[in-house]
Amino acid sequence: MPAAHRAVPYGRPHRRRHERADLSALRDLPAVTLDGERVLLLVNSGLLADLSPGLEAGAEGIGLYRTEIPFMVREGFPTEEEQLHIYSQVLDAYNDKPVYMRILDIGGDKPLPYFPISEENPALGWRGIRFCLDNSSLLMTQVRAMLRADPTGHRLRILLPMVSALDELSRFRELLDDALEQLRQEGAAVERPPVGVMIEVPAAITMLAQWRQQLDFISVGSNDLSQYLLAVDRNNPRVAAAYDHLNPAVVLEVERIAQCANSLSLPMSVCGEMSSDPAAAILLIGMGVRTLSMSAAQLPRIKWLVQHLDTTKARALLDEVRSLHDANAVRSRLHGFLVEIDYPALPSKAV
Repeated sequence: MPAAHRAVPYGRPHRRRHERADLSALRDLPAVTLDGERVLLLVNSGLLADLSPGLEAGAEGIGLYRTEIPFMVREGFPTEEEQLHIYSQVLDAYNDKPVYMRILDIGGDKPLPYFPISEENPALGWRGIRFCLDNSSLLMTQVRAMLRADPTGHRLRILLPMVSALDELSRFRELLDDALEQLRQEGAAVERPPVGVMIEVPAAITMLAQWRQQLDFISVGSNDLSQYLLAVDRNNPRVAAAYDHLNPAVVLEVERIAQCANSLSLPMSVCGEMSSDPAAAILLIGMGVRTLSMSAAQLPRIKWLVQHLDTTKARALLDEVRSLHDANAVRSRLHGFLVEIDYPALPSKAV
């Protein structure tokens, strides 16, 4: 186990070089807590250029592959063959490791330049699964490309964004059945991959138990879930200061999801800013979350944190923050613990 870092004012060039050297030694080591709990650390990705940084950081798979990014950098919708080429490279780069591919998630703050969508309230509009199901031929092309990229279904996991009703999940599964049947009739030996939903819409939390039979896993999209729970547009400078995933309301709802997933024996991961924030990662581990997906840059630091954390302490900190009333108080308490363990790259006043 790597020795804890000595407290040195962060920001000096020699400290940054020292930190990179120390953390790079963790690349091939598993993320295991002091009391032996294994945590799977995955990486977020969206471009082929993102693959190398994730592998260099020691990622154990891709927890969120944003398929909309290849759509956004083109001048038109990519063909099935073009998508097959991209997805195959992504899957092959990670060999036998899991890759969670989110279906096209445009709308809101992710417009396509060649397919403009004008809405008064795009965050609550035609986006995610809603857009895809209304454009079934486009979705079919994408799903066929995904299935062809991993015909065994061993590495690919299909992730559905912005699901708020069972009907959306059912309609997707019907389309997936059709895609499998089409490809088999064409002579391709393809198998059904696991299918899960992103928990972003508060309605999904309440309905999770009723959806269980149609789900193989869930992934908490902490960014959108936070903004919908708090009714705060994180991209609006007038209200962005009120957006914080350590708001007690967000913390308690994520804990409710974790408890529900555990009771349903439903595999759960968390992606978004919560997974990259060391303070939030402590709470997630305390909740029993054992799969986190984050940026490649942050992954080594979160691995260091896991290796210097006892789950009993993580649960104790979670118990403490349940009684706190605002995000600043939560962050302050967790910042104090991170100072105690000399977490690398810790800012002076906030995490």
